Amino acid sequence: MRGPEFPLLLTCCVLLLAACSKSPAIKPPRIKGVEEVTEVRRFEDGQDTRRRVQIRDMLGLAAQRFASGDLTEAERQAHKVLKLDPATADAHTLLGAVEDRRGNAGAAGEYYRRAAELAPQRGDVLNNYGAWLCGNGYPAEALVWFDRALQAPAYRQPGSALANAGGCALRSGQAERAGSDLRKALELEPANPYALASMAELQYQQGQYLSARAFNQRRLAAAPADASVLQLAVKIEERLGDRVAAGRYQQRLRAEFPQAVTANSGEDPQ
Repeated sequence: MRGPEFPLLLTCCVLLLAACSKSPAIKPPRIKGVEEVTEVRRFEDGQDTRRRVQIRDMLGLAAQRFASGDLTEAERQAHKVLKLDPATADAHTLLGAVEDRRGNAGAAGEYYRRAAELAPQRGDVLNNYGAWLCGNGYPAEALVWFDRALQAPAYRQPGSALANAGGCALRSGQAERAGSDLRKALELEPANPYALASMAELQYQQGQYLSARAFNQRRLAAAPADASVLQLAVKIEERLGDRVAAGRYQQRLRAEFPQAVTANSGEDPQ
């Protein structure tokens, strides 16, 4: 299961000012006289706008630092955002991404959960938390959050949540739901790498080896290979009786992911 959708997170932080700066409106004090009330509102509106711009810029810088691998600075900028507005969901999500990258799964989960609590109508945030849950051994709970993401209004990338839900359903043995969600994901995003890899695995488990080969080939064309994709390719070709193709994938696995080969039962599989 892949991690939360970090590219989407970075896009939100840099571009979506409305999403990154949802803070309570300041209510002006009760002052007699139209001119006095107008002046107070102008001052407070300007102050609120400056704060929103600060938050946007800090989130943008944090996202850039995260993308470049500077986790310390990304974390610092995200915490600065939370000092200005503790309810900024994107800052919590970014901190979750930082902890995920550091390998601190528990801390990452707390940030993703808090972001989901703060932004219960944001499909991307709910999807991120669901992805963390599924990747950390809570597939049944994760499916609930994917469903919430798909029901969220104005969620512009449901293909990601559908792909995650399908892969998570596959992990939990719910083949029927996995197939349904993955097909829907691929209708929306035909080159979604995770949906293609999960569909290839589903077809393999169901003994549909030609179909599994087709989906796995599409996955290899959609994004750089990882060890699991090449391992599945070897198994598919072996089932189809194509030893030459299986051997080619095995050579790629040895060359590109030698640690994965070594970790496979402590020996180089043939």
